[in-house]
Amino acid sequence: MVDDDRERGRTRWNDDGERGRTRWNDDRERDRTRWDDGLIARRAAEKAAVAEEKAPAGPREEDALPPLGGSFGGPLRNRLDALHELVGLSRTRVESEALAEAGRVLDEAAARQRLSSRHTVIAVAGATGSGKSTLFNALAGVPVSETGLRRPTTSAPIALSWSDGSAGLLDRLAIPSRLRRRPLAGGAGDADLQGLVLVDLPDHDSAVTAHRDQVDRVLGLVDAVIWVVDPEKYADAALHERYLRPLAGHAEVTFVVLNQIDRLGTEAADLVLDDLRRLLDEDGVALGEHGEPGATVLAVSALTGEGVPELRETVARFVQERTAPERRLAADVDAAAARLRQAYVAEGRHGLDERARDAFTDRLAVAVGAQAAGEAAERVWRRGAIRACGTPWLRLYRWYERMRAHGATDPRLEVPVEDELTARQRVEQAVRIVADEASRGLPVPWAQAVREAAVRGAEGLPEALDELTVSLGDPAARPPRPAWWPAAVLAQAVMTLLQVFGALWLVGQILGVVEPGLLPPVLVMLGGIIGGPLVEWACEGAVKGPARRYGQEAERRLREAAAACGRARVLDPVAAELMRYREVREQYATVVGSRPPASRIIIGGGGGGRSGTSRLGATRAGARAR
Repeated sequence: MVDDDRERGRTRWNDDGERGRTRWNDDRERDRTRWDDGLIARRAAEKAAVAEEKAPAGPREEDALPPLGGSFGGPLRNRLDALHELVGLSRTRVESEALAEAGRVLDEAAARQRLSSRHTVIAVAGATGSGKSTLFNALAGVPVSETGLRRPTTSAPIALSWSDGSAGLLDRLAIPSRLRRRPLAGGAGDADLQGLVLVDLPDHDSAVTAHRDQVDRVLGLVDAVIWVVDPEKYADAALHERYLRPLAGHAEVTFVVLNQIDRLGTEAADLVLDDLRRLLDEDGVALGEHGEPGATVLAVSALTGEGVPELRETVARFVQERTAPERRLAADVDAAAARLRQAYVAEGRHGLDERARDAFTDRLAVAVGAQAAGEAAERVWRRGAIRACGTPWLRLYRWYERMRAHGATDPRLEVPVEDELTARQRVEQAVRIVADEASRGLPVPWAQAVREAAVRGAEGLPEALDELTVSLGDPAARPPRPAWWPAAVLAQAVMTLLQVFGALWLVGQILGVVEPGLLPPVLVMLGGIIGGPLVEWACEGAVKGPARRYGQEAERRLREAAAACGRARVLDPVAAELMRYREVREQYATVVGSRPPASRIIIGGGGGGRSGTSRLGATRAGARAR
């Protein structure tokens, strides 16, 4: 038993020792391996440094590539900034539906700028049976997209990328990882196609609604489109009316490829190609011929390979230019500007000029009775002068006439209620006329904004004018008295005393109190009788000028006060709206990419039926507006 235990102990010791030696040897081997790897790495680094010093100086390929995130500069940056300002200034004036497309363009521009500028995303779109998947495989050099007689064959977008770094772009297109491919032959080694991301779309005329929705969605996000048509359906109304015609403004990022020319003879293929160009011209699509910017039209046969090298070369040049995103966004801005044109562009002369402002002031002056108040002040001045300087007998007679005509009431009658209502109506009419003058020729949203500003200012304007009139006081209530009035009154009193003295002298002679002598008292009394009217006539002549000036001054003060009230409540808000419109007009001119319109703005003296189509689409007028 003891021997057996000793034997088992020796065995365990030997096994443990063997395992220990084995672990030690393995550790030494790993250490040696790590040391050797470090030595090799250091030697490799030294060799690489020497090779780099010996290599000729020059830009490396990775240094020549643009950064992963693009940046739009120059005119496009200015146009996007102007569009952003335009949306901000117009948010409360223009309908939100009209600004929705502009906001979408700004969002897409910001999203595209954050993604890779080294890559150009081109979608291959076409109708059922046009052979777009076959052409897609021909460009790839290997079978990537499924082809066949079953319709529709392509049910989801398939992406093919020739270089790394396009994951963000494909995520934006919502293409899952299982549908992302890399070319296996003739692709990765093709330097001309580095940066290309090719997307094979479902049929745009597919009977499955989801397929058409995917086409519309992706077309709103890609940088360029290759439209594949065949000899049978190249004139299809669905293609031209739903896509090509609305996308006419995107001609610079559009390729139209006539496929399956192997089914035609040479002469027939030329005829079909010419007819296709004619249809594109009728759609408003500019053709890139004779060095002019526009759509590229080619004829190929994806099945036999005829024309594919030319298409491949054209696409490669397009990709290497790295301007497709900016061209696409510029076309989107053109489309948004075309849709907003009627909200910002007006023809002719519009706004408030001096004539309209003066006419508004005149109407307010009539409403507050400035002229009548001035005339009343003038009459009161003259009446007061005549009354103060007139003969007492004439004043007594006039008092008797007034009492007989009006009884014992005050001759200054109160203004009837009908006159107050008429004054209110005159104020409202003045505001309505000046609003129409200011809004004439403006686009509908801004004309409505001008009218609303005038109406808001007119609220409470009649009451404010009434308070203003009361605060100024009645100029006819207590007119000032000139300095010469006491002298005239004294002279008139002297003439009256002469009349009284002459009359008493005569009475004394009749009664025998005074010595008889008819001539002296008659002459004294006659001098008083004649001198009184002469003094009154002289005062009446002397008061005409000051009375007129007093009435004019009263009218001017009331007119200026009414004009200031109308300017603060109506003209200034209207001028602010016109100034706002001038700002958005200038921003719109920058968005369009042209100079400000020639029409004068006088402030005053002082989309498509389907979602994808509406996203990418622009009318030809929008493209020509630049």
